[in-house]
Amino acid sequence: MTPRDHTSGHQDHDREIVVRRTVGARREQVFQAFTDAAHLEKWWGPRGFTTTTRAFTFHVGGHWDFVMHGPDGADYRNWITWREIQPPEHIIAVQGASVDDPEAFESTFTFTDLGETTEVTLRALFPTAAHRQRAVEEYHAVDGGRETLGRLADHLTQPTTEVG
Repeated sequence: MTPRDHTSGHQDHDREIVVRRTVGARREQVFQAFTDAAHLEKWWGPRGFTTTTRAFTFHVGGHWDFVMHGPDGADYRNWITWREIQPPEHIIAVQGASVDDPEAFESTFTFTDLGETTEVTLRALFPTAAHRQRAVEEYHAVDGGRETLGRLADHLTQPTTEVG
């Protein structure tokens, strides 16, 4: 199946990025790949990036403190606080450079059951249109989102991958 992804055209279009990808794994397995730092470290981030977890607790109010290491050697500190977790349907989180980052944005991951495959939708909602534009221009957020979901798909379809 061909991956599907696009930038959204919803009412918040000037503040959001939406990327979709159909993944060749069942919804429960895809959801599970988000619940364990050991799995996240194998696929999180654009191609060429690696991820190091500093702390991880997966429950509402818990957090993931991690560093993404770019292919150019730059480090990008990240902090995610889990706002809502509805297994295996969706996860809502707030993401920024730190717990008190004024430029933090809301990420919603939705997992749509398609039988043997799952459509994963990533929706990033930024505080302002200017924050969204900066993420697109400076951090290549649209391509980065597509590549991250591509790495998730690759991770889940490798014969040696066991999630859960």
